[in-house]
Amino acid sequence: MLALPRRFAPRLRALRPYSSSTPRFPCVEAHATRESRLASSFSSSSGPEPPYARPNPTSYNVFRSKKPLPLTYHSSSLPTFDVAYETWGTLSPARDNVILLHTGLSASSHAASTSSNPTEGWWEKFIGPGKPLDTNNFFVVCTNVLGGCYGSTGPSAIDPETGVPYATHFPILSIFDMVRAQFRLLDDLGVDKLYASVGSSMGAMQSLAAGLLHPERVGKIVSISGTARSTPSSIAMRYAQRSVLMADPNWNNGFYYDAVPPHTGMKLARQIATITYRSGPEWDARFGRQMRPPPPDTPVAEPRVPALCPDFLIETYLDHQGEQFCLKYDANSLIYISKAMDLFDLTFPALQALRLPEIPLSESQSTSTIDFAPPHSTSHSKSHPPPTNPPPHLSDLAQGLTLLANTPTLVLGVQSDILFTIEQQREVVDALRMAGNDRVVYYELGGVWGHDTFLLDVLNVGGAIRGFLS
Repeated sequence: MLALPRRFAPRLRALRPYSSSTPRFPCVEAHATRESRLASSFSSSSGPEPPYARPNPTSYNVFRSKKPLPLTYHSSSLPTFDVAYETWGTLSPARDNVILLHTGLSASSHAASTSSNPTEGWWEKFIGPGKPLDTNNFFVVCTNVLGGCYGSTGPSAIDPETGVPYATHFPILSIFDMVRAQFRLLDDLGVDKLYASVGSSMGAMQSLAAGLLHPERVGKIVSISGTARSTPSSIAMRYAQRSVLMADPNWNNGFYYDAVPPHTGMKLARQIATITYRSGPEWDARFGRQMRPPPPDTPVAEPRVPALCPDFLIETYLDHQGEQFCLKYDANSLIYISKAMDLFDLTFPALQALRLPEIPLSESQSTSTIDFAPPHSTSHSKSHPPPTNPPPHLSDLAQGLTLLANTPTLVLGVQSDILFTIEQQREVVDALRMAGNDRVVYYELGGVWGHDTFLLDVLNVGGAIRGFLS
């Protein structure tokens, strides 16, 4: 038998009591406690849906459409639907100063504080007098998307035909369906043309889709940290989120509204998502390899023994993010909306296959008719020269974006973004220019905030928006 050097013996004796004791997992115990607490709360009552931390219904407006909404992937229509929305600023007499602000995946319509809801919104520092979306000049409208759970019709809403939540009987949605619902709201408000369509992340997808569906009704487009077609890497990350969520037994094929919600799956899904929202350099600067503080009753001289629960600060951060989110958003909404993001594709073959009635696509068009258009003198680019030999897929995208050839467009990307990479922003810019758009403004931002830069960098993101809208 191999004998260990004597210098290892003291350490092995110190570890032996730990290896023979019953293992404890505080993180698992804490989660079990939450599960038990939720189970007891649902045993005495069965509300129409779980206690998500949704906004107070009196703090937003609701547009209710009784006219059926055609859907991209279904032959039938959504018979009725609601769209929750909030507004800031004053609508001009000519109704020509409207900015439609599109949200990311899980945001509500509460983009900034209002008199009825003074809590800070998700884009608080960007909306208001003198801010990038200047309410001294513009009337800003933000909606909760169709499929959401913050006032708009989604899987947690009551199906009028059954009297119970739609759950997974809700139809598969597209980004185009969400935008159509928003334009129904604009029709109700008497808005014929938007001054601008503005969006970040999934909102950038909606912003581009709005211009394609209604090029005559959109004056300008702002696309921040978005894409014109979902990439395999982003699809993979969202699939992983849906997989862990749907593997939660509480998900129950989507029918959980009278029982304990799938909070474990939601927590894990949020942890995966959070990893994609920031960047490695930021994690290094913010957390490094720092360990969480030991329990207060730990003897100072006792060596730290690693656990299978969070030891590193980055682990505690992800754990906190998951805990904070897992009961604040409807699991089915996350599944449906993330799937809509996966399906988003503005290349000509994809649009032609969808046969969207609002987009007059010519089947006789050939991708060979799309050539690179040199940038006009008003087209700005930072750190990105135009392509000399564009790949075939770029021609397909340029052909899909031909209806945006005359729409001034701001595209803004972040070099540290790993979810919607800088290559995707460059692709949108190149395709627009190849389609003949000589009014493309493009900026690349540095920094370490990754995808969340659009929420945090008021100076640079806000400055680009302000300059473009002026």
